[in-house]
Amino acid sequence: MMNIQIFGKPKCFDTKKAERYFKERRVKFQAISLREKGISRGEFNSVKAAVGLSAMIDGSADGAEILQYLAYDADREEKLLENPQWLKTPIVRNGRQATVGYAPDVWKSWE
Repeated sequence: MMNIQIFGKPKCFDTKKAERYFKERRVKFQAISLREKGISRGEFNSVKAAVGLSAMIDGSADGAEILQYLAYDADREEKLLENPQWLKTPIVRNGRQATVGYAPDVWKSWE
């Protein structure tokens, strides 16, 4: 059984596409607004373990350019947890599995 969480931003087109993907397949999911709720350290670490830190960063987000000047990943992670709007979306979690961005080919393998 799938336990899907979709972390997104209100205006993210790919987040809406991800939600539609799971709705069309009648897969229940929990939609989480990064702006309102953010992401917990445990959830963050789970996604990082699945995709890697660099895949999680939205380089085009306002203010995110500061991350490239930080020498240590630990510092980048702290900044991302403080500023979840800098995370690339959607982040889709299914237990320990996770994707960043629109990834229907991967989600299909979860079914």
